[in-house]
Amino acid sequence: MRVLVFGYHDIGYECLQELVAQGHEVAAVVTHEDDPGENVWFRSVPCLAREYGLPVFTPEDPNEPDFLTALRGLAPDIVFSFYYRHMLKRPLLELAPMGALNLHGSYLPFYRGRCPVNWVLLRGETETGVTLHYMVEKPDAGDIVAQRRVAISFDDTALTLYGKMTRAAREMFAETLPKLAAGTAPRVPQDHSRATYFGGRRPEDGRFQWADRAIDIYNLVRAVTHPYPGAFTGMGQTKLMVWACRPGNVTSCDVPPIPGMVLAIGQGGPRIATGEGWVELLSVQVGDGPVIDGTRFCTEYGLQPGDDLFRGAGQLAPL
Repeated sequence: MRVLVFGYHDIGYECLQELVAQGHEVAAVVTHEDDPGENVWFRSVPCLAREYGLPVFTPEDPNEPDFLTALRGLAPDIVFSFYYRHMLKRPLLELAPMGALNLHGSYLPFYRGRCPVNWVLLRGETETGVTLHYMVEKPDAGDIVAQRRVAISFDDTALTLYGKMTRAAREMFAETLPKLAAGTAPRVPQDHSRATYFGGRRPEDGRFQWADRAIDIYNLVRAVTHPYPGAFTGMGQTKLMVWACRPGNVTSCDVPPIPGMVLAIGQGGPRIATGEGWVELLSVQVGDGPVIDGTRFCTEYGLQPGDDLFRGAGQLAPL
């Protein structure tokens, strides 16, 4: 097949590798410039494409008429989109006779939209997946060609889960490519009545309150920890980033603890009361300071049971 690729991120990198490995002719690779404000921790699709000697384009708007004319001149048989962030409009979707397909990071029709890896963790899911589907003008709503389920462990973070999904995407894509080339791949309509949709997330969406449930704080932390912007709350007038924690239940207490109170000093760090249960802070960052483990946090800030992180712990400065 003669293929036009829109790609970005690790899944774009792996799927481009697979197309070349299976001997398909890649006419060009369309990607976008990295966001200067983003932590770019993933592999570069344009660098890989240039290693293969492929033409690379980085248009601000891939739907612009002159660029569309140039792509039409490449005469692709099929179009693939792998984690490409711009929406492709109808003229692009109708560019190739074999259609345009997208690889989405969820088990559709669930978690359509942006940031599905982060959202499934934030909502405490135990399973997600990857889906190859035909593109239509409504995001992630086209007919399904292939899917692969991915189990979510309780200790998964967005980074570890994304690694699992990248491997699953490559395996699924490798199995499906010959069927697409032969015209034997299935095409199954989605059950739109079961669809769920989630929007993009911003760094400020990482804020939590100590009055939240412990499990919800834990899920937020693991959904946005490194290499993502992180979860945070206030410690007095200071910003407290929580990079790792673990949740637990308050089993016996004469007086209900106040959210933000230090209940005990655990093996990994302070155990902080929440709206329901406690979280043990294993890795934190106070203000613009360094990332430190929970034990050092206790020592440097003189944390003791009964201290209130909501109003400020100790002297709010290392002792």
